[in-house]
Amino acid sequence: MKKGVQSMKVLVVGANGQIGQHVVKQLATSSEHTVKAMVRKQEQADELNNQGIETVVANLEDSVDELAKAMKGSDAVIFTAGSGGSTGPDKTLLIDLDGAIKTIEAAEEVGLERYIIVSAHQSHHRENWNEKIKPYYVAKHYADRVLRASKLNYTIVRPGGLLNEPGTGKISAAENLERGSIPREDVATTVVSSLTNEKTYHQSFDLISGEIQIDDALQKL
Repeated sequence: MKKGVQSMKVLVVGANGQIGQHVVKQLATSSEHTVKAMVRKQEQADELNNQGIETVVANLEDSVDELAKAMKGSDAVIFTAGSGGSTGPDKTLLIDLDGAIKTIEAAEEVGLERYIIVSAHQSHHRENWNEKIKPYYVAKHYADRVLRASKLNYTIVRPGGLLNEPGTGKISAAENLERGSIPREDVATTVVSSLTNEKTYHQSFDLISGEIQIDDALQKL
């Protein structure tokens, strides 16, 4: 990505999810970027359209070609989708693993370069996976590996325990961090801030609440 290219149209995959909603809101009010929200249901699209937000209806269980159609006209993808805690390992495989990989393939197919994925804390170290949700960690681990091996300009953000508290605007970001938690709003801000921050290009990092302002923390990667 060329230095100085700042403004992007960003497709948010999982726009109706808890982190995704924060990302969409931040991009919709951004002076730099524009947003296209990818949702699964027409009623979700209608609700966002009523707020003046561009949408596209598509499903991560659709084909790569269908997902590529949804991406057309976008400059970047932020993948925040997840099967959710109420589903079984089958949906985790279909959404968190295969769904993510299909969007990576679709991005390559349409020539889109910038791709940011929200992963899971320490997903790159099997010995640190949470045994209770091991299939989720397996999905994140291998989706991240496929992304790193792709042609895309990627950033992999691995947040700790997710909170619904208001964001503090302060984080700790590094290749390896002890277990911690972070408000979803701060995860969203970190992801949006990473879009054009060259320090985050081709980088993977753990993310928890900390003492450093988000932009300053990203500059230290």
